[in-house]
Amino acid sequence: MIVHNGFENLEGIKNAVVTIGTFDGIHLGHQEIISRIIELAKSINGETALVTFWPHPRYVLSQNSDEMKLLTTFDEKAEILSQLGLDHIVRVNFTKEFSQWTSEQFIQRIIISALHTKRLVIGYDHRFGKDREGGFEHLKQHSGRYGFEVEEISKQTIDDVGISSTKIRNAVEAGKVELAHDFLGRFYEINGKVVGGDKIGKTLGFATANIQIEETYKLIPADGAYAVIAEVNNQQYKGMLNIGFRPTIDGKTKKIEANIFDFNEDIYGEKIKISFIKRLRDEVKFDSKVDLSNQLQKDKERALQILNLHRQKQ
Repeated sequence: MIVHNGFENLEGIKNAVVTIGTFDGIHLGHQEIISRIIELAKSINGETALVTFWPHPRYVLSQNSDEMKLLTTFDEKAEILSQLGLDHIVRVNFTKEFSQWTSEQFIQRIIISALHTKRLVIGYDHRFGKDREGGFEHLKQHSGRYGFEVEEISKQTIDDVGISSTKIRNAVEAGKVELAHDFLGRFYEINGKVVGGDKIGKTLGFATANIQIEETYKLIPADGAYAVIAEVNNQQYKGMLNIGFRPTIDGKTKKIEANIFDFNEDIYGEKIKISFIKRLRDEVKFDSKVDLSNQLQKDKERALQILNLHRQKQ
């Protein structure tokens, strides 16, 4: 898959079959659209492209943009789309100036002139252009003049899936990572870098990898303990992870700490991917570090039961 930064110098996309959207999370509803454009591209010996916007339009247009977190960073989104079989991502820089483009400007400059689109597929009730003026009816009415065919994923299909990025964000914020999995068709994940910590976990018998997430807009699940799969250097390991302030040791800042089972390598500075399998419990303040250590042992035993069952289902 090729990521194009901007649309100004696009070339070489053959018989482009295109869709449009932010596609945060690449949930099952988004996957319906990607599957459809792949199917159409095969029928005309073409290539698929998603026109997406970065930063997310709400970060540019909303006064409360700091409150909004995203399910996927751009790199995560690109990796998932590549795995789904998409050929091209066209990343359009979303600015206030761009937000003033009319739907006709958007169609003429990007869909027609830049991409030479043969087929355009949009989700039910998708709107675009200034004041969200553009939509399926307009596209259908003018498709002859535009020179491409247009298709809308039906309301029934979208309703059957019953998914929105907002629903998934609400699930993740509540720690309901299993529900998020059902909506996404995969486990919710975070990607970060392993950084040095205070090594308190090691004194408790549970050494942890402290994870730093560089993208401040990335949605982090609710505080608490989770059973997880950790991926380091393309190898997967069972583990458990805590998100929170570590009240038993009077933690002052929120941390994300993973205890990777049967693992003792030095991975400082390495990239790590965490897949959330199930929430184990809330973060709790214990009476002593001994009590905390005993609870961590119970957490590990439960996490192993969950992760072994997960592996059997695969």
